[in-house]
Amino acid sequence: MMLRVGLTGGYATGKSFIGDELRRLGCHLIRADELGHLTLAPGGEAYHPVIAAFGRSILKEDGSVDRQRLGHVVFHDPARLAVLNSIVHPVVFRRQDECMRQYEAQDPNGIAVVEAAIMVETGSHGKYEKLIVATCTLDQQVERAMRRDGLTRERVLERIARQLPLADKVKLADFVIDTSGSKEETLRQTRDVFQSLRSYRK
Repeated sequence: MMLRVGLTGGYATGKSFIGDELRRLGCHLIRADELGHLTLAPGGEAYHPVIAAFGRSILKEDGSVDRQRLGHVVFHDPARLAVLNSIVHPVVFRRQDECMRQYEAQDPNGIAVVEAAIMVETGSHGKYEKLIVATCTLDQQVERAMRRDGLTRERVLERIARQLPLADKVKLADFVIDTSGSKEETLRQTRDVFQSLRSYRK
């Protein structure tokens, strides 16, 4: 049976970098954020329900959902964020399960890794046999997010504050990968975790 692994962490802690390496090593990688994009795309299962809930002002000229504009609408309004999550999350979880079934049919003894930012917050971490948490210092989170996403320090700190503290996620982890050092050190830790995951398949 396929080993199901969750990969999470905080905002800009290096989850995607770790996910890329796990995929290179042979894991099947499923990114919740990519599935979220697909569900909100025209023709996606969440597209029309989200427009019905938030109006056509969240659309770009080409009819696609402006995720940045939608984010502004829900970011400071927990009730509206809950509405968005109630539409999008079930679809994403269903797509994740479909991907898992497909990978398991192709590779019954393989390892499937689901990368998601708010895995612990949604409680979906309980679906996985092993949980990897990516961590680094707060200063590094802020610096990386500002550089990557072009946000102000204040906006980054707001986003971080909306997630569970990293320390709480680390307590639930089977494996912790500290990305605060060099990329080479992060890759070394990731390879070590991969070898440990492989040992569960024997």
